[in-house]
Amino acid sequence: MSLQHLIPLLIATPGVLFLMLGTLWLLGGQVSERAISRMSKATHAFLVVVVVLIAWAMWRGNMVSMNVSLGDWFTVAEYGFPLSLLIDKLSLPLVGTTVVLAGIVGSFSVRYLHRDPGFFRFFLLLHLFTFGALLVFTAGSLDLLVVGWEIVGITSVLLIGFFQYRPDPVRNALRVFATYRVADLFMLTAVFLSHHWFGTASWAGMFSGDWPGSTYKFDGAAATVIAVLLAFAASGKSSQGPFCGWLPRAMEGPTPSSAVFYGAISVHAGAYLLLRVEPLLHHSVIATSLVIFIGLTTAFLGTLIHRTSADAKTSLAYAAQTQIGLIFAEIGFGWTTLAVIHLVGHAMLRTLQFLRAPSMLWDYHRVHAAAGGKLSPTGSYYESLLPSAVQIWLYRWALGRGFYDSIVERWVMAPVLTLARWLAIFEPRFPRRQPEAEPSTKVVETPVS
Repeated sequence: MSLQHLIPLLIATPGVLFLMLGTLWLLGGQVSERAISRMSKATHAFLVVVVVLIAWAMWRGNMVSMNVSLGDWFTVAEYGFPLSLLIDKLSLPLVGTTVVLAGIVGSFSVRYLHRDPGFFRFFLLLHLFTFGALLVFTAGSLDLLVVGWEIVGITSVLLIGFFQYRPDPVRNALRVFATYRVADLFMLTAVFLSHHWFGTASWAGMFSGDWPGSTYKFDGAAATVIAVLLAFAASGKSSQGPFCGWLPRAMEGPTPSSAVFYGAISVHAGAYLLLRVEPLLHHSVIATSLVIFIGLTTAFLGTLIHRTSADAKTSLAYAAQTQIGLIFAEIGFGWTTLAVIHLVGHAMLRTLQFLRAPSMLWDYHRVHAAAGGKLSPTGSYYESLLPSAVQIWLYRWALGRGFYDSIVERWVMAPVLTLARWLAIFEPRFPRRQPEAEPSTKVVETPVS
């Protein structure tokens, strides 16, 4: 097997496993937990070997990138939508991180979800997520990236509502899904404008392919518009800026899904998108300033809020949001290598912290007992230099989580719902059908003589 065949094999393996398990589930088949565990471990071990082989071949051959063309998805007149895969210095670290961390989370979940009714469903979605994430990081064009982008999004929503018998997970999953839909509009608009204005949405057509320092072919206002649209799309996937409210709602899912989605892989997909289109981004001063502003403001907000969070997972969610905001700022300043190192290291650290979250209280009591019942304070923060009135105001602001939900519900959701009620007059209204009354059974008592 040639090296060119390893890349499609890497991406297709978790997808094929998902199709096999999904077909078996639709046919009413049953798979034991031990069998699912063994298949998952074997799959991720195989994926790790494939990634190592690709990295070794690229290092020995001194290759900057590897491109694999699978033909065209479909063509319309002069427009074509190619199926091309790309492995380079940017995507290889993220592909390796995805494979390793997804395997660790899968191994952890075997015991964490033991005898849970949703055990099979969780691993089914985990393999689908792995397929989507690998597709995002190896896509050779914006067209193909959107496919993986949507797969990652739908699996995120389904795992947030994993415990579907409780109303809160379902409600929060729908809220996250709505946020994703709004953010994805920016992505789809950017893809459409790329094809309309420039005739292509592939990285090979947009840039020279060398990373970093790629050349670009976009000029003028077109580059600014597409770069701004992609910046908002990345913010939506990474819970930054105007979309910063959905990440704590995603903590309703199981802890392993929180680790791999919102600590490791999914929330970093937005940062990857910005890294991939960095030459286009830095061609526009407006887009660059927007990314830096979104990153720094979200980092400041997340820093304050995570200190007032009452539970471990929510605190970790805001801490992750803070670090991703800093990664956004690093990308905006052009510190590409630092951003990649920060991204990979942060993904590994958050995965460990999320997986340790259920035992965090036990660890605290153990350390507290080992210290003789006395733990020294961690020290004061920089806000202690501010006047007490300002500190109290910041605390109230952080306790209310920046009043983000109140602003969104009053100024965004309320007008939309009002408009929907006004537009409802154009829908035909049918009278409700009254349920038929059940025939009553009359019991006749017979007197006892």
